[in-house]
Amino acid sequence: MKALIVYWSNSGNTKKVAETICKALQNEGVDSVLKRVEEAQSEDLYEYDLVFIGSPSYMWQPPAPVLKYVKEKMDYYRERGYVKLGAPVVPGKRGIVFVTYSGPHTGKNEAVPVGKYLGQFFEHLGYNVAGEWYLAGEFHGKEDESTRGRLGDIRGRPSQQDTDEITKSVNELIHSGGL
Repeated sequence: MKALIVYWSNSGNTKKVAETICKALQNEGVDSVLKRVEEAQSEDLYEYDLVFIGSPSYMWQPPAPVLKYVKEKMDYYRERGYVKLGAPVVPGKRGIVFVTYSGPHTGKNEAVPVGKYLGQFFEHLGYNVAGEWYLAGEFHGKEDESTRGRLGDIRGRPSQQDTDEITKSVNELIHSGGL
């Protein structure tokens, strides 16, 4: 099995999760490649059985580098006939979306639109969306938004407990038989 983890991170929260996913996959014997979106444009997603895309949530949207990556990939695959009417599932292709968020106003709900957007990208390519993972992350540079928001004190997140949960989710994914 081959896996690709593509992510964008400004403060390090999403990078931390991406690195945790990569390490967990490698510990399970999965050939894994980890790349920032800026480095991943030439990667052919169809060469991988499992593709992860990670993004922070910025005002309920992926940040500009993630939007650019997804748009360029969609255009590339559409021009080559991979995006088909009815979005038929391509056997053996799975996608996982992971989104970090601080959610000072409404919590996880601030990240869900990002996960759904990236999930639609996978579905249009014929990938089965095998999961949407949402993780709280510290709002770097704004202590009030990391301590007084809906989630309470999220300084230091994603924490060791959060990354342990991601490792567990990766292990469950690999051993579930759904791949």
